[in-house]
Amino acid sequence: MKRYDVVVIPGDGIGPELIEAAVGVLEAVAKTAGFALALEHHEAGASLYRRTGRVMTDETLDACRRAHGVLKGPVGDPAVRAPDGTEAGVLGGVLRPGLDAYANVRPIRLYPGVTSALAGRAPGSIDYVVVRENTEGLYASRGRGFVTEDVALDTMVMTRRGVERIVRRAFAIARQRSGAPGDRRRRLTCVDKANVLRGFAFFRDGVRRVAPEFPDVELECLYADAVAARLVQDPGHFDVLVMENFLGDILSDLGGGTIGGLGMCPSGNIGDRAAYFEPIHGSAPDLAGTDRANPLSMVLTGAMMLDWLGETEGASRVRHAVDAALGDGSIALCPDGTVVQGTRGAGRAVIDRLSR
Repeated sequence: MKRYDVVVIPGDGIGPELIEAAVGVLEAVAKTAGFALALEHHEAGASLYRRTGRVMTDETLDACRRAHGVLKGPVGDPAVRAPDGTEAGVLGGVLRPGLDAYANVRPIRLYPGVTSALAGRAPGSIDYVVVRENTEGLYASRGRGFVTEDVALDTMVMTRRGVERIVRRAFAIARQRSGAPGDRRRRLTCVDKANVLRGFAFFRDGVRRVAPEFPDVELECLYADAVAARLVQDPGHFDVLVMENFLGDILSDLGGGTIGGLGMCPSGNIGDRAAYFEPIHGSAPDLAGTDRANPLSMVLTGAMMLDWLGETEGASRVRHAVDAALGDGSIALCPDGTVVQGTRGAGRAVIDRLSR
């Protein structure tokens, strides 16, 4: 039996509740799929920062580097701030460069039984992937900006290596998919503001340099403001979108708003040798302990981790179980994105579908 060493970071706020639900699903699928998960829990995030002034220990980062995979709950607390006023309990600035996890992969899909904020959309009519560069762009300025009483300056960084490797990753994902829902054409959309900023023109040039390596995938280049409108008006046009860090952060949340909320949105932070997996949303401290938070973002995040581990059949079974539970009403979303059955109940509903 294959065994995978997995670091689990429960996180803050609703994080431990979501992790509990997702781990239950992963352990259930492992029993029938012929593999084992050796889980090692580590504290990191706002709770650790409150006590120690650090968001993660060196030992935890080393464990993440050694592990086959990392499953991370949402972290942070808006009330926990660094001296410069930024939120102190987040881990992206540690894990992404620490693991060189340069690709933030965010699937956006409308599931059965979920009503979209876009009227009349059927399940599967929204099905695209945002591939967000994770280690450069505007967010590379995190903690490095220049600030005086009268001026604040953050610098956007693009490198040829950074652009080309994220673009190759995005093209490879498009090559593996079945195309956009609207026309079934494999398509990569480069999203930028190349009409305004030289850095984005540099990014677009990098996309065009790589494109000839993937002649089976159609390339288009669109400005970010136009994409924001089209994600609402015609989401079925999109298959895979690749973009700079800051733009990806914003537009993937927009996509989440069209498929039932961020509680439906998993993500993976993936490098060439290491990866960690987390929902795209925050820790929602106001929901902590209420058993109302939607755990499906975390459950689907676990399925992405199974794909990374090579357990694609198990990952597919988890996704089918989520589809089934939503489709037959065993899991239902409230208007605010929480779940009618509660966090634990929704997790049990997915496990029940796995056993059928």
